[in-house]
Amino acid sequence: MIDEFLTPVFIDAFDLDDAWFQTLCAILEKGKVYTITRGSYQGAKRLEFDFVTVRVRKPSHQIIPIIPEGLNIPAPTDMDYIQGYLSYLLTGAKTQTEDYTYGERLVDPKVRVKEVKDGQEMIREIPLEVNQIEEVIRMYKEEGFGTNQAVMEIGMPSDIKLQDPPCLRLIDTRIRNNKLHFILYFRSWDLWGGFPSNLGGLQLVKQYMADMIGVEDGEMIAVSKGLHLYDYSWEVAKIRTKKWRWRSSSTL
Repeated sequence: MIDEFLTPVFIDAFDLDDAWFQTLCAILEKGKVYTITRGSYQGAKRLEFDFVTVRVRKPSHQIIPIIPEGLNIPAPTDMDYIQGYLSYLLTGAKTQTEDYTYGERLVDPKVRVKEVKDGQEMIREIPLEVNQIEEVIRMYKEEGFGTNQAVMEIGMPSDIKLQDPPCLRLIDTRIRNNKLHFILYFRSWDLWGGFPSNLGGLQLVKQYMADMIGVEDGEMIAVSKGLHLYDYSWEVAKIRTKKWRWRSSSTL
């Protein structure tokens, strides 16, 4: 029988390790299997939430996932990778083969415009001359905490034409109880490898911004209608959660 309604899921976690583990458990129980018709790994299967909200109360307590001894599976990330990812988020550097990076969109966004010169089509990049991270810091320091305008955007309307549009679209912020909180939206999100690295790097960004503003580090709330596990990671997810008997092989 086909479900008539979507199934929203809410995860209330203590730290980032707890959030990853709880979300893995929940997707193995409540995720829906479908075949990808467009996008990364077209033709493969994904296990995906209809919609999920993941609240992390103390994200700085344990940033990277802990893999218990004896499971014999690799950790999805480590602090060296997350420190490198932090540099990626805080600079506008990108290679010639990249349409964008999250860091570029945050600190040095550019609009790409097609032009014809001497009969040849070219791409010209027009800087928007805004560093969103520094502007949010300035806004809070100079104009106070009572605003809903301190939001940093990754997505642009033209992204819909890209082969690989950004997964992270929005970093909204709030200062409440003298703490800086992040509210994130991902249009699509790999739970096994992307989730821990993305949230780990964004947590370091949040800590940096909180320190620059002069407030404490706060919570993180991430929402997505596309948080998923690719079929190649189903077995390691079952091993990590020890939930390999939850669902039959015909459905997972």
